[in-house]
Amino acid sequence: MIEAYVWEWLNLLGRAVHVVAGIAWIGASFYFVWLDNHLQPPADPAAQGRGVGGELWAVHGGGFYHAQKYLGAPPSLPPRLHWFKWEAYTTLLSGLFLLVLIYYLQADLYLVDREVASLSAPVAVAAGVAWIIGGWLVYDLLCRSPLGARDRALAGVVALLAAAAAYALCHMFSGRGAFLHFGAMLGTIMVLNVFFMIIPAQRAMVEAVTGGRAPDIARAMRARQRSVHNTYFTLPALFAMISIHYPWVYGAPLNWLWLVAISAAGALVRAWFVARHRGRAPLWMLAAAAAALIATAYGLKPRTVANPWTVDPARVQAIASERCVPCHSATPRFQGITAAPKGIAFDSLPELRKHAPIARLQLASRAMPPGNVTGMTDDERAALVAWIDDPHAR
Repeated sequence: MIEAYVWEWLNLLGRAVHVVAGIAWIGASFYFVWLDNHLQPPADPAAQGRGVGGELWAVHGGGFYHAQKYLGAPPSLPPRLHWFKWEAYTTLLSGLFLLVLIYYLQADLYLVDREVASLSAPVAVAAGVAWIIGGWLVYDLLCRSPLGARDRALAGVVALLAAAAAYALCHMFSGRGAFLHFGAMLGTIMVLNVFFMIIPAQRAMVEAVTGGRAPDIARAMRARQRSVHNTYFTLPALFAMISIHYPWVYGAPLNWLWLVAISAAGALVRAWFVARHRGRAPLWMLAAAAAALIATAYGLKPRTVANPWTVDPARVQAIASERCVPCHSATPRFQGITAAPKGIAFDSLPELRKHAPIARLQLASRAMPPGNVTGMTDDERAALVAWIDDPHAR
């Protein structure tokens, strides 16, 4: 009991750090993309003489702000220069901590689904690590290749490879594990862009200025390209991270397709906002994003299951007790579970009736039990769905 309690506290603290760091990182990233796209030529000729390429006046929090961006670097640097990196690093480190704590140390519950692929827990963990590292290596090689000089072609290839990764992950892991690893792969790419490309380029600029040399503009532009990629990866990665709250999505048939569709919608929405910052707002981006979401909603809509028998409530309770109550109970007996997930318990038939609509989504999508860890059969699943669909039976 104490071990499980400590486990829950580690989970809580890890998530708190991950969310706070992620908000700080994404907020700063979104702000600088916005700022970069709203800069105006400096009004003061003297500023142009100092190398200022753009400026922006803003009012916020009861004060006025004047931001300036130099074309290359200023003639001299102030004694204190702010860097934006630890938000990204903390987001990755806390995310990896949660990945190990939840998915790798509890792989049989959250990562492995032997109805998807017959993997042992160690093999599944090794595959998860390989996907995260491999995703970065492939992406980085593409950006460094001649394709990296062609932004649109590079974006198309990366998008196709991301879709292929979604398909492969969803045919290797549980739906929850697949979605999470897709997000972890994107998030890792984003942080390593900061670590290997953006910060070193900024450090080189600082060293050049302090050493009286001209900054390497080509290197700075490569770093900027990675920063732009990061802003488009952000919403797909965020959806993948919060998808654990929506088992009816990650547990659905063709879950890889819905992951791709929602990720594409997120990238398009972000692209539309970036374009809008520049004074252009192509409606086709929003229309395409809306179409992807509408198609996903239609594809995931609940469908009535034809069942030829009337289900005995006693059998329903027996199935729930054996297959669901190990976790969904006031006193869970599954190792590592200290409280009913989302406070939903099925200890009695009235409680099952109360939560029947939610339970149906999880049962029909095969998201629950996670990884079918309690061994629910297809007949048992159909019986529960039939009971929920028949108001007279309930």
